[in-house]
Order: sequence, then structure tokens, then C-alpha cells
Amino acid sequence: MAKTSPAEFINQVRAEARKIVWPTSRETVQTTIMVIIMMTILSLFFFGVDTVFNAIVSWLTSLAR
Repeated sequence: MAKTSPAEFINQVRAEARKIVWPTSRETVQTTIMVIIMMTILSLFFFGVDTVFNAIVSWLTSLAR
């Protein structure tokens, strides 16, 4: 692998940094809203699954008494 000089490395970093496409503020807001919605849906789902498993385990442990 060929070694690059520090100046060439800086030039390569600048060239790559120019390729970055930043999201608009509207895209950022939309993405944030979608993340909050998905987080809420998943938290409710896992709360439900946890509640069902808790009920099953409680029922099974009551049988052992």
C-alpha cells in the first residue's frame, strides 16, 4: 500500500468532505417525527409482549406453589 503525504491526505479529506450532502431542515424534522412514531409503536409492542410473558410466568409459578 502506497504511503500518502500529509498534504495529499488533507486534499483527499477535503475532496471527500465536498461530497457530503446534508439533509434539509424539513428532512430532519420528518426523520425525527418518524423515529418518534416508530419508537412509540415499538415501545407499546414490547410493553405488551412483556406483560403477556409476565402473566404466563406468574401463572406457571402459581402452579408450582
